[in-house]
Amino acid sequence: MTFTYPLEIVQLLVAPSHAYFGRSADGPADVPTLFPESVEVVEGKGIRGDRFFGVRAHTEAAVSFLAIEAWEAAITAANGENGENGAVSVARRNIVTRGLELDPLRGEDFAVDTGDGPVRFRGGRPAHPCAWMDRMVVDGTRKALIGRGGLRAGVLGSGVLRVGPGVVHSPVPLDAARAADSVRRAQPLRH
Repeated sequence: MTFTYPLEIVQLLVAPSHAYFGRSADGPADVPTLFPESVEVVEGKGIRGDRFFGVRAHTEAAVSFLAIEAWEAAITAANGENGENGAVSVARRNIVTRGLELDPLRGEDFAVDTGDGPVRFRGGRPAHPCAWMDRMVVDGTRKALIGRGGLRAGVLGSGVLRVGPGVVHSPVPLDAARAADSVRRAQPLRH
């Protein structure tokens, strides 16, 4: 059985190199970061042009997803103000969605279609937040993002994703109302 749900891709991010490495006191690296309207996703490699594209150690986690609802909830929790104004690009996740509960997709094969046909992924490990979030946003952001940092995924099928509306095809039920929830479990659910 496959479930189909609407979603929105609110941001795509492609960066050819890492911005956060070393000590946060040194500040982020000045690296080019692109926010294209569409990306080419390549089976077994990731997003063309991104820092994780074709890196063997990251083929099962070449693409990162983040629910905007989780980001906003974490920013609100960290600074006590409405998180809707926090720049989600700071999180450096490739695909930022609205209306997609990510955690149930851990260990599952799923597809996202924004109009050019489905792009298939395998949900992997959580995308844990790093200590840089406290420097780049506000103290407490990293802690607030624990369990909300997103999902890493491998690419099972090539295609194009675009900013805007789309659908997700999932083998498991999803609940968009839970997209902001903090989830703390080490392993994917096995069905």
